[in-house]
Amino acid sequence: MSKKLSKDAYGGVHGKDYVPYISDNSKPGANIAVIIIGLVLSVLFAASTAYSGMKSGLTVAAGIPGSIIGSAFIAAFAKQKGLLGKNIVQGMASGGESVASGMIFVLPAVLLIGANVTFLEGFLTGVGGVLFGVGVASLVHNYLIVEEHGNLMYPESMAISETLVASEGAGDSMKYMGIGFGISGIITVLTGSFLNITNNVISFVNETFYKWKFELEVNPLLLGIGFIVGIDVSLTMFAGSILSNFGILPLIGYFAELAGIDAIVWNDPGTAIYAMQVNNIASSYVKYIGAGMMLCGGIIGAVRLIPTIVASIQETLSAKYSDNDSSSSQGTIILLGGIIILAIISFFMSRNITMAIVGVVVALFLSLLFVIVAGRLTGTIGTSNLPVSGMTIASLVIITLVFVVLGWTDIASNKSLLLFANFIVVSIAIAGGYSQSQKVTYIMGGNKNEMQRYFSLAGIVGVTVVVGTILVLANQLVITGDNPPFALPQANLMSTLTSGIMSGQLPWVMIIVGVVIGLVLFMLNLPIMTIAIGFYLPIATTSIILVGALVRYFIELSCKTEEEKESKVSNGISLSSGLVAGGSIVGLLGIILQVSGVIKGIGPSGFFASNTMAAILLILLIICTSIPIVTSKVNKHE
Repeated sequence: MSKKLSKDAYGGVHGKDYVPYISDNSKPGANIAVIIIGLVLSVLFAASTAYSGMKSGLTVAAGIPGSIIGSAFIAAFAKQKGLLGKNIVQGMASGGESVASGMIFVLPAVLLIGANVTFLEGFLTGVGGVLFGVGVASLVHNYLIVEEHGNLMYPESMAISETLVASEGAGDSMKYMGIGFGISGIITVLTGSFLNITNNVISFVNETFYKWKFELEVNPLLLGIGFIVGIDVSLTMFAGSILSNFGILPLIGYFAELAGIDAIVWNDPGTAIYAMQVNNIASSYVKYIGAGMMLCGGIIGAVRLIPTIVASIQETLSAKYSDNDSSSSQGTIILLGGIIILAIISFFMSRNITMAIVGVVVALFLSLLFVIVAGRLTGTIGTSNLPVSGMTIASLVIITLVFVVLGWTDIASNKSLLLFANFIVVSIAIAGGYSQSQKVTYIMGGNKNEMQRYFSLAGIVGVTVVVGTILVLANQLVITGDNPPFALPQANLMSTLTSGIMSGQLPWVMIIVGVVIGLVLFMLNLPIMTIAIGFYLPIATTSIILVGALVRYFIELSCKTEEEKESKVSNGISLSSGLVAGGSIVGLLGIILQVSGVIKGIGPSGFFASNTMAAILLILLIICTSIPIVTSKVNKHE
């Protein structure tokens, strides 16, 4: 019989009763070879994510590709460590990537406002963020990972776990994962991430009367995530996108056309309000409503988690006399290390003692708030779609407002608050990757203390690589114009946001409207953050996630027995894991080859650039994904 995760791995039993894939976790997963492999992958993913993210705004979660690449290295150099060694390696790969995917949002913004940043400033705020994020996420580990087992699905953690299991025992899991990898790899090679010879975005935009936008990106990776998270989460996210693109956007468009000829877009003086197109409305106004929703959802979510935080702290304290003594003390030391590092660096980078104290207090509060939210959200949608930028925007709005109230509005003060924000964004990003890696450790039967140590080490190495990359490229990062060498979409947004608040130029009405919408959702007992994510993300992303969920939904409907449904969904998740893995690895390789100039995708033309071509690609993707699952035989369990 082929090896695969038990159905209990996906829920149905209480977390404390779940029996891990490897029930004897007394053996360590790491040795010198495993640690070296993990550090190499940490450096690889940190550098490539930083470079490609600043170039194009694209980042690729490292958990799945890290688990596959790591499995090959472990098989070659540390075979005796098996699955537990592979687990450590995938966690370390994720640690390096998580740092990069957060830091590129904020640290380059320091350069964009006209200030300079030293290696020590970037390194210490980053390391402080890594340690604080891991430390706080450790406090709520038992609740998020164990108590909520089956309620929080951790879709990408499960995909990584399936990948690790498939790497051991071949059989059905490996077969379906291989099929998914092949499908995803071929489509990714043909599209923008690699050769860019065919259009993969179905796009309809209406610029007259009722302004709206609908897009669907034919992305196998996102379709796989949709299959894994299921119909409920996908529909809720898509509802946010419908509200954004067919409710709020047309409404703003209607009133914008009534504006006078002298009225200009707040952050684009070259564009008149009445002449705004759909993309102007979305980027300059609708996005800030989404940020307000995130802000509201983050605060409410954190307030509701206060009993959990208190319970987790009590549990941690009471565990000092039990077998978990090392876990408690290790997590506490890591957390205190992050706080101490931030306190020390704040006195060197702040203008005065008051700014240092205020900055530390606000940064620690916001980091605590959003680290917990990030850990929980990772359990719902995975790290690939974790709205780090939305939570960072919300944090920046608050900390900048505090600075403005206290009269700190010059460039030097702006630099200080961005460095505090660097601590916050790294904390948020690292918490998502850490929670995901710890869920894999829990499912596989690894040692959580070991993962905590080596994930933290990989994160610190990642900080070193990312800060170094940013400083090496500093002269190119500040170049602007029509075709700058680095687009820096997120960092540009952050610099615009802080400068806008400090100068008084920010659409506060949009932020407040977002907060009010969030409050209404809360009163209706609807999931604020999931809807806000859908509102904030491009509809091209949420629509393909929904397609993946619909594929799973209709496959489940076609099953005549519960045993058949369980078998086909299991095979579908293995195939979806392959889709995510193929899209991640081939996409990452394509971005590296593109930005290094090895390949130059000139872009599709003629029929290959049309919506029809993208629609054909979508149909092929759905057919190729569905047929292997629908025709799969029912697995008989012993």
